[in-house]
Amino acid sequence: MLHLVNKNVRQIEKSGIRKIYNKVLNDPSIVNLTVGQPDFPTPENVINAGIRSLEEKRTGYTTNAGLPELRKAIASFVDRRYGLKYDPESEILVTIGASEALDIAFRTILEEGCEVILPAPIYPAYEPLIRLCGAIPIFIDTRENGFKLTAEMIKTKLTDKTRCVLLPYPSNPCGCILEKEELQEIANLLEEKEIFVISDEIYSELTYGTNHHSIASFPGMKEKTIVINGVSKSHAMTGWRIGFTLAPNYLTEQMLKIHVFNTVCATSASQYAALAALAEDLIEVDQMKAEYQKRRDYVFDRLQSMGLDVKWSEGAFYLFPSIKNTRMSSEEFTEKLIDQAKVAVIPGSAFSIYGEGYIRISYANSIENLEEGLNRLEEFLTKANIKVDC
Repeated sequence: MLHLVNKNVRQIEKSGIRKIYNKVLNDPSIVNLTVGQPDFPTPENVINAGIRSLEEKRTGYTTNAGLPELRKAIASFVDRRYGLKYDPESEILVTIGASEALDIAFRTILEEGCEVILPAPIYPAYEPLIRLCGAIPIFIDTRENGFKLTAEMIKTKLTDKTRCVLLPYPSNPCGCILEKEELQEIANLLEEKEIFVISDEIYSELTYGTNHHSIASFPGMKEKTIVINGVSKSHAMTGWRIGFTLAPNYLTEQMLKIHVFNTVCATSASQYAALAALAEDLIEVDQMKAEYQKRRDYVFDRLQSMGLDVKWSEGAFYLFPSIKNTRMSSEEFTEKLIDQAKVAVIPGSAFSIYGEGYIRISYANSIENLEEGLNRLEEFLTKANIKVDC
C-alpha cells in the first residue's frame, strides 16, 4: 500500500549526511569528521539546571510557547548579542530544536505552488520541508561568489510566485557569512515586497573575527522575517533539543497553532537548562568558540598544503574543499576515503547538485582527531597518486 502514502513524503530522499554518519557510527577505526555536533560537553551549570528541575519535580507541561522566564532570557540574549528587540510575550516561541522551528515557519507561510529562493550548496533539510508544503525550492548557484547569496542574484529569480527568501548564514556546509553591507542590499531589495524572509541563524554565535548581523535588525525587515535560532551549536546542547523563533506577533500567533497541535510544548527539563544557558553570557561558550577558531586555522592550513582548493571559513564549524581535480564524484571520493583511509567526511552532493565536486569536513572535533584524519587524507591522496593542484 506504499502507493497510498503521501507522494510528497515518498519523494523525499534520505539525508546524505545521515547516510554516511550511520554507516561509520559504530566503527571505532574510522576518524569521523561528518556530523556538525560539538565535541564539548554541555556547560556544567546548564546540566545542573536541567537536573535540578527534575529533582524539584517540575516535569509537567509548560506554557505552549515556552517558559515565560526562558522567553524573557531569549529576548535579553538576542538584544545584547545582536541588537534584536522582541516581545517575549508575543514574539518568541520555544521549539523542539531549530528543526521544528524551521518546519512550523515553512508550514505557516507556504502554500501549494509558491516558491522559496535559497542559496546552494545548502544544508539538505530545507528542501524536504519546502516540498512537504507543496512549495517549490528555487536554488541559486553561489559557487562563483564564495558561496554567498546576493541581492542581485535574488532579483534574477523573483517571480509573482516568490513567497520567501531563505538566508542560512553562517552557512552549513560552506562556513561563509553575510557582511552587514551585503545584508543591507538584500534588505533594500525586499523591504517593499510582500515576500517573507526566513533567517536561519543557528550558528550566529560561531563567527570568527567578525560579528554576526541579522537581517531582522534592518529597517522594515522585522515585520516580514522569521529568525530561527537555538542553543544546540553555541552551547553544545544538540541532544537537549531547544530552538526558538523570533517573529512579529501576527506570525508567531500562527506558528503557535502548528506548534501546539504538533508538540504541545518543548521538553520542560530542557527548557530549564536553556534558561541557565541564556540567562547570562557563559565563559564556556567563548572558550568553545576560541577552540573552534584554532581548529579552523589548522584544518584550513592543512588542506591548502595538500593542494586542495578551499574557501576561508568565517563561521559555523565546517570547511568545504573542492575535490573536482581528483576526477571523482564526491560520493565516489567519500566512499574510497572511508574504505581505504578510514576517514569519514560528507560528499558535497548531499548539499544539492551544486555541492557536487566538494566534500564537507566538520572541525567540531579534537585537534588530535583532526590531525589523524588529515594525515590519513593526505596519505590517501598521495597513495592514489591523485593530482589536486589547481
